[in-house]
Amino acid sequence: MSVLRPRPELDDRATRAAGHRWPALVVCLVGGFMTLLDVSIVNVALPSIRSGLRMSEGGLQWVLSGYALAFGLVLVPAGRLGDAHSRRAVFISGLALFTATSALAGAAQSEAWLVIARLAQGLAGGLLVPQVAGFIQQLFQGPERGRAFGMLGATIGLSMAVGPLLGGLLIEGFGAAEGWRWVFYVNLPIGLLTLPLALRLLPGPALARAPAVPDPSVRPAGATRLTTRPRRDFDPVGVLLLGLGTVLLLLPFVQEQQWHGWTKWLLLPAAAALLAAFTGWERHYGRTREPLVSMDLFEQRSYSLGTLVSLLYFAGFTAIFFIFTLYLQSGLGYSALEAGLAITPFALGSGTAAAVGGRLVQRMGRPLVTGGLLLVELGLLLAAAAVHLWSGPSIGWLTAGPLLLAGIGSGLVVAPNQTLTLGDVPVIRAGSAAGVLQTAQRIGSAAGIAAVGSVFFPWVTEHGEDWAGAFQAGMAVAVGFVLLALLTALADALGRRPGGTAG
Repeated sequence: MSVLRPRPELDDRATRAAGHRWPALVVCLVGGFMTLLDVSIVNVALPSIRSGLRMSEGGLQWVLSGYALAFGLVLVPAGRLGDAHSRRAVFISGLALFTATSALAGAAQSEAWLVIARLAQGLAGGLLVPQVAGFIQQLFQGPERGRAFGMLGATIGLSMAVGPLLGGLLIEGFGAAEGWRWVFYVNLPIGLLTLPLALRLLPGPALARAPAVPDPSVRPAGATRLTTRPRRDFDPVGVLLLGLGTVLLLLPFVQEQQWHGWTKWLLLPAAAALLAAFTGWERHYGRTREPLVSMDLFEQRSYSLGTLVSLLYFAGFTAIFFIFTLYLQSGLGYSALEAGLAITPFALGSGTAAAVGGRLVQRMGRPLVTGGLLLVELGLLLAAAAVHLWSGPSIGWLTAGPLLLAGIGSGLVVAPNQTLTLGDVPVIRAGSAAGVLQTAQRIGSAAGIAAVGSVFFPWVTEHGEDWAGAFQAGMAVAVGFVLLALLTALADALGRRPGGTAG
């Protein structure tokens, strides 16, 4: 048995931040909202961007996929950087860079300019986002942590669903020719107001010095070797292997519509080989130093299955907005604003239910996520049925109820699943663990959009502009992903003993 030595107190800034942790959380959520909003808000602006900058199809695709690629590339290294050094410094750097690159994107005068700005935006967003979950782990305990993750879940759901509505409002207000610029400029006042608050409210490094921990070689049976020692190793080989593997994994999905032919899928075996090498390296490196990602995390049932639930669910629900917006605008002639309004019920349901789910998750656990996934399945099936029975201009009204139901279910999935997945992760690994979870979400989103798009677009072409049929076919694929997430959540719930521990 090892002996634990007394620890120093939190530094002054950390102590002050713990006293006003809820305002600090709001600052984190505002920063996270900006970066996640830019995943969805650009979709409705693409026609305006194309005409304004005379962009090619490939350029438009890179406006979307370049952001997603860069975002996913840095999530895990950024999380580890925050864990090892200062979440506050990484968050503020990411927020400042995101604000500056938003201005750069809004001022773009050419296709190349906008694509480069979007890549830089994605890098900035990837720096910022893992710190949010890290701060929640650092500042909150017990039921309060569940409520904080509930607010984060509401932020994720709202950012994904409100994006099309806000984009439509901006284009409607500023005109089709220049309205797309304000899709990026809207981040400037938010970022400039949030930066001084972040400097004031967010804590510095959580601990003044490394705490003493039991010797890693002394490991009780069945326990994972999850140290609480804040090591400053950064693992450059791990960063390189994971970065290359992530890019090769994401690239064929995000370029699925632009990169024709089957050769792009050859990148997937190469990605698998690199990620296998990354896993082996992390185990080797972790014997003596702190790795980029501790493989011990995946020995926790809650973490490994929760990450898989997140990947599968994001593959399903992110694709829904993609095809529904296309169906409404291209198939039924909705304006960007009208399409955004049609998705609003999902946002309202998701935001409300996420706050409730954050309060219930400590009592209900994984069954709450399972129930949320069932509601999502039901809502999506009802929306597809509404389109099948009536695909006229009033479909936005007919799908409002089903999308509200699906949104309520989504609110009971995203936040509670994140709470349960990260619940047993030590605070000093919260950023890197959150980075892995969010990378899984990005991979799921890219794979889901590619899979749904591979059904949706050929259907439109082969069935004479049958947008309603294409929507139903794409929805079937999305529902399949959500069903897989439901089965995974059931496997986790059924594999636990009555006391809540893994069996």
